[in-house]
Amino acid sequence: MYDIKKLKQLREETGVSFSLCKKALEETKNNLEDAKKLLTKWGADKVKDKAGRKTNAGAIFSYVHHNKKVASLVELNCETDFVSKNKEFQILGADLAMQVASLKAEKVEELMDQEYIRDPAKKISDLIKEAVLKFGENIKINKIIRWEI
Repeated sequence: MYDIKKLKQLREETGVSFSLCKKALEETKNNLEDAKKLLTKWGADKVKDKAGRKTNAGAIFSYVHHNKKVASLVELNCETDFVSKNKEFQILGADLAMQVASLKAEKVEELMDQEYIRDPAKKISDLIKEAVLKFGENIKINKIIRWEI
C-alpha cells in the first residue's frame, strides 16, 4: 500500500503520472527518495524506448537578454501538437532558450552536456529525459541558435 501524502508529494516534485508514482512508491515501500531514483531509472528506459519515434510537432522558443545584446532560438520537438501546447512543455522550451543565451553552445550535443542553470545538479540531458517520462513522448532539441553583439 502507498501513502497518499507521499504520492501527492512525489507527483508534485516530479510531474510524473499518478500511476507511475504509485507504482514507484509501492515498489520502494513508500521511500520517497528511492521512488524518485526508480522513476529516474524508468525514465531512462522510456527514453530508449521512445528514441526512435518521429518528432514532427513542437515549437520554437526565443529569449532576449535584458541588455538586448544576447538572444537565442531553440527548436524543441515532440510527437504531437497536444504536448507542444502543454504549459510545462512551453516552460521547458523557454528555459532551454534562456540556457542557450546564458551559456555558449554551438551544437545541441554541447547543450545536452551542460549543467542546467536553474539546478546545477542536473544536466540538460536530464531535463529532456524527465520531459520524456512526464509527457510519454519522444522529446528532442532539434536546433539551437545564439546571437551576441
